[in-house]
Amino acid sequence: MFLELSILLAVTATVAFVVRLLRQPLVVAYLIAGVIAGPIALNLLADNGEFYRAFADLGVVLLLFVVGLNLNVRHLRAIGRGAVAGGIGQFLFTAIVGFALLFLLPLPTVTRAYLAIAITFSSTIVIVKLLSDNGDTDRLYGRNVIGLMVVQDLIAMVLLLGLTVVGSTTASVGAVTTVAWHAVLLIVGIVVLVRFLLPKILDMVAASPEHLFLTTVAWCVGIASAVAWAGFSLELGALVAGLTLATSPYQPEIVSRIRPLRDFFLVLFFLILGATLQFSGTALAVVTGALLSAFILIGNPIILYAIYRRLGFTRRNSFLAGVTAAQVSEFGFVLLLAGQRLGHVGSDALAAFTFAALVTIIGSTYLVTYSRQCYRVVRPLLAKFGTDHRQPERKQETYDAWLFGYHRIGWKVAQALEGKGVRFAVVDDDPNAIARTRGLGIPSSFGDASDDEFLESLPLEQSRLIVSTIPDLDTSLVLLRHLREHLGTKARIIVTADHTRALDPLYAAGADFVMLPHLLGGVWAAHIITEKPWTAATFQRLRREQVQEMQLRTAHATA
Repeated sequence: MFLELSILLAVTATVAFVVRLLRQPLVVAYLIAGVIAGPIALNLLADNGEFYRAFADLGVVLLLFVVGLNLNVRHLRAIGRGAVAGGIGQFLFTAIVGFALLFLLPLPTVTRAYLAIAITFSSTIVIVKLLSDNGDTDRLYGRNVIGLMVVQDLIAMVLLLGLTVVGSTTASVGAVTTVAWHAVLLIVGIVVLVRFLLPKILDMVAASPEHLFLTTVAWCVGIASAVAWAGFSLELGALVAGLTLATSPYQPEIVSRIRPLRDFFLVLFFLILGATLQFSGTALAVVTGALLSAFILIGNPIILYAIYRRLGFTRRNSFLAGVTAAQVSEFGFVLLLAGQRLGHVGSDALAAFTFAALVTIIGSTYLVTYSRQCYRVVRPLLAKFGTDHRQPERKQETYDAWLFGYHRIGWKVAQALEGKGVRFAVVDDDPNAIARTRGLGIPSSFGDASDDEFLESLPLEQSRLIVSTIPDLDTSLVLLRHLREHLGTKARIIVTADHTRALDPLYAAGADFVMLPHLLGGVWAAHIITEKPWTAATFQRLRREQVQEMQLRTAHATA
């Protein structure tokens, strides 16, 4: 087994090297390496497949655990309505349209129904991996897509429970009752542990980083196992485990320790996925898979785009959310295998879905990687289907300063401008952020800073200061070009970037200063080290100020 693992990793590293030379996403390399390692070529996983699958499951659990750690409960409350509406709407539309589309092919009605339902689910693991690679898990569209995946997982669990009932009619009522009781016991147990025991345990083990790491991994795997025991999915359990630690003061340390372990085991997940893809099937299975792939890569983004636009999101965020979910889920395999065991579908349906899985996972990887470029291409077309902004509260008024992006850094900038007595207005593409600013009496506009049409509607000419906390390079360049070239403004412009490679293009476009949050954090730390005494009193005061700031942030957000 050790020799097999060595060959498997060597093949993966070689394929990844070639893929990187071609400037392609690494997820593609993992899938290709998995196909090579599977029955088609080397057949490395035949003897120890269960062992590798256990490692792959651990990678999925750690991935969702880190996602939960980075999710804010307040954000989940805010996206709840959109996630439920988007999840249910996308499920119904995709199932109905997919079922109708499959009438183009000579398939049994039951097979059409299974395939139509199987393609409604997007892959949580693939999506979270792509969002993490792009650094978008905490952006507006990223948070909403993750919320959508949670809703899809819940729908999937209901369907699996239904199939269990169909497969065992004598135990149907007992099965539902058992799951319900397990869920109640689980919720009560987790609440009690998180409320009374977990904080004390973390305080005791935090002095040793290794002990903290071991404890949090044990917590993650334990909660995931308990949720799976209750009849739900491991993925949901891992997400819950992460959420319970999201507000812990030790969260940054936990995330930094977990990520390397997550990345290694996640590679094994994609390898296993590539190795288990089945390519045997008739010509009808290939044609069916191609039709499903086209519908998922084109139809799914359109459906989600329409839903998110209906919920009040901008064209850009709706487009990014739509293309992110344009692939099938591993749950589709589970559903079709269950149907095959019940005698409802044949092997051709599984082969068609396998073809669609490979095409859509690779295709959506490229769509997400180049989503900004794709949006620039389709933006003129999307602009024909409705405006993308609400008018400012007082459009005719001018302001000394404009703040683009209220989330995270922005609220602190707004507080400073307010304290200085500067007349300013806020721009954000998050409806919840706009609701908060308007509740606080801050003039604000809902819209996308990367949309020239929207920027035209804002009275920016007389402003003396423009601050953008949006880290997206394309958005910053559009804003700078509009301000410098179109308006010719002499205002001081501060923008934000998340990487040093963005400095040259942003300064060339007219930025007066580019904020790099990680460098500014280093400057602050250097100031504390050089200007303040290294005493317990100094750091106690800093911690006190930090707690006060967080309390102020919470009050500001919920005012």
